[in-house]
Amino acid sequence: MTTPPALLIAGHGTRDDAGAEAFRAFVRELGRRRPDLPVAGGFIELSPPPLGEAVAELVERGVRRFAAVPLMLVSAGHAKGDIPAALAREKERHPGLTYTYGRPLGPHPSLLRVLERRLAEAVDPSWDPAEVTVLLVGRGSTDPDANAEVFKAARLLWEGRGYAGVETAFVSLAAPDVPSGLDRCARLGARRIVVLPYFLFTGILPDRVRTQTEEWATAHPDTEVRSADVIGPEPELLDLVLERYEEAVKGDLRMNCDSCVYRIALPGFEDKVGLPQQPHFHPDDDGHHHGHGHAHSHSHAH
Repeated sequence: MTTPPALLIAGHGTRDDAGAEAFRAFVRELGRRRPDLPVAGGFIELSPPPLGEAVAELVERGVRRFAAVPLMLVSAGHAKGDIPAALAREKERHPGLTYTYGRPLGPHPSLLRVLERRLAEAVDPSWDPAEVTVLLVGRGSTDPDANAEVFKAARLLWEGRGYAGVETAFVSLAAPDVPSGLDRCARLGARRIVVLPYFLFTGILPDRVRTQTEEWATAHPDTEVRSADVIGPEPELLDLVLERYEEAVKGDLRMNCDSCVYRIALPGFEDKVGLPQQPHFHPDDDGHHHGHGHAHSHSHAH
């Protein structure tokens, strides 16, 4: 039987020792879960071990093939550029090494469930979700597409769960910042706000979100504000990383199917799962008006 490709986890990196150790502990736990796989993890910047060292460790263990999974919620500059560049460099350093590259993690329904749990832990059980406005706070990027992915996560979190609203803010590099996001919630009439960090592990940026939230709450005593915890090394996160690994190994890199209502029972849309999809036609597509038949089927070939 051929050995399955190794699993390489690529992390962002943090100056926070606890955050870096949370990543390393997560990689060790993945290794325990899949004793059949060589597993290693490294960072793009800021904390040890660097990604190159993790690749070298795999090569020393006799690995010739691996699948790399970026342990990141959104596809920003690191996932799009830095990690592929680092992997290409490692391939040159280690002739004969081959790899596939997986997708970033979010906003997967299983992670949305963890976020929902974090909200439930942060609120008073007597609160009605219809009275709660959530402020989802992302890392922030100079890449508009990456920032848009945080808005997508916010919308998916809002759908079918009954919150008054889910607003979005960023802790660095992008507007609105956390105080501006909280101001917006208040202007929209929010009396109860839960600030939810869209981060995998603890670190300097999630700590900054909490500090800025506390400062804003002190200045606005009429609004009840709570801080939720980061996602953390939950079983759902371990499962998702292994799902991304399997996709990368099989070459099964899908379009936006993680949150497709025809595949996944999303809150309030459960009746859509498995519905057959028909090609759609414009009302005037009777073949006489113009030449594009528009038979682009929405069938998700699942």
